[in-house]
Order: sequence, then structure tokens, then C-alpha cells
Amino acid sequence: MDLDERIISRAIIESELEALHGSMDTDVAVVGGGPSGLAAATFLGKAGYSVTLIEKNLSVGGGMWGGGMMFPRIVVQEEGRHLLDQFGIRYRSYSEGYYVASSVEAVSKLASAACDAGVEFLTLMTVEDVMVRGDTRLSGLVVNWTAVGMAGLHVDPLTLACRYAIDATGHEAIVARLIAKKTDRVVVKGEGFMWAEKAESMIIRHTREIFPGLVVTGMAANAVSGEHRMGPVFGGMLLSGEYAASLVIRELSAR
Repeated sequence: MDLDERIISRAIIESELEALHGSMDTDVAVVGGGPSGLAAATFLGKAGYSVTLIEKNLSVGGGMWGGGMMFPRIVVQEEGRHLLDQFGIRYRSYSEGYYVASSVEAVSKLASAACDAGVEFLTLMTVEDVMVRGDTRLSGLVVNWTAVGMAGLHVDPLTLACRYAIDATGHEAIVARLIAKKTDRVVVKGEGFMWAEKAESMIIRHTREIFPGLVVTGMAANAVSGEHRMGPVFGGMLLSGEYAASLVIRELSAR
């Protein structure tokens, strides 16, 4: 087969620019492609909303890839087992109420489900600011290539308009912190010590709209509320993503 490098390059550039152009005005922007972000994006996409997922790294999956200390296994408690079933992630019972799954399979199937739901992925992209009009509501995100920040280059960003944003950036709570820097309406308390039971039991309560147009999920939700961290147990992450999607769906459907 004869290959024309020009066709290959043009196909990549044209198709990605088309996707990028379509993502500049989206219903929901999910920032962070870890388990909570992937789950939230999938449920929103399945509900018929346009969803753009922004991930600063080359690949999605967040901390789930590494399982616990690079052992590629994750634990999900009974409350989150239905989500393993829903995403087709195989698991085995370890002890009563605890299930073990492959971290590689879990990330792969979460990402596949998001793709099937029509989620558009923008990888190697970082949110460096937010758009807020009149200090009343988040209306968009200011984005740039991750490499620009790493290199310390002075390159102006572009903007992405959205009706809602979900901060799924984990321990860093990046979007929440950006807003907290410019208004006293949001306070990011930071994480407490490791206490898996308390962190898991409280994560749904902390998954909420902290600023008009911005919902926090996963470890970002716990970081904003000053909650403890939980380590490589991921039921709460998935449940938080599911709940974050339900909050946004409820608000968007009422508009």
C-alpha cells in the first residue's frame, strides 16, 4: 500500500481542528480525566449533552492507573459495585463488602464508555483561568497547552464557553482554586490526613455546586471541603462522578 504522508498529516490536523472548534462552545466542560471525571462525563453524554473533557496529561485515568503504590489493582466497596457492573468492569470479592478489580481494565472501560457517550477529549491541555461575568456565574474556561506552562513560555490562551463546568482535577482542585483566588465566595480548605472510611462516607455530601456553574467531584470535592483523603479505594470516586452528573443534569434540564 502506498502511503502519502501529506494525507496522514492533513487528516490528523483537519479532524482535530474540527473537534476543537466544536468544543469551543459545549454544554459541560469536565476538567480532569480521572475516575470521577470519566464517570461524570459518561453520564452527561448519555443524557444527550455535549461534553468536553479537558485533561492536562497525555492520557486519562488519573491515579487509577497506578492502583495502590503501582500495584495495578483497585478496591471498590459495596456501595460502588453497581458502577463496576454498569461499566462492565470485572471484579472479584475479596472480603465482605470489598471488591478487587484491575486498574488497567477499569480505566480502559471507563474511557471507552465516555467515547461511546460522545465525549470529546482535549488532552495535554490545562485550564489556567476561568471566565466569570459580573462575579455571578462561571461561563467558560481559559485553556492552554500543558507544554506551554511547563516550558514557561509567554503564549496567550484561548477560551472555551460552557453552560456548566465540573472540577474533577483531584487533590489539586485546580478550577476551584482559580476562582478562590479572585473571590471570597469560594474557599478551598485543602485535604486532611488519610482516613479512608470518613473520606469515602462524606464524598457525596461534598460533591456539590460551589460557585454558580461549577460543580466539584472526586478528590477535588474533598479538597475543597477540607475532608480526609482515602487512598486506592475508588468506589467513592465513581459514585461522586455519577452524582455530579446528576446535579448538572437536573440544573440544565430545568433551564
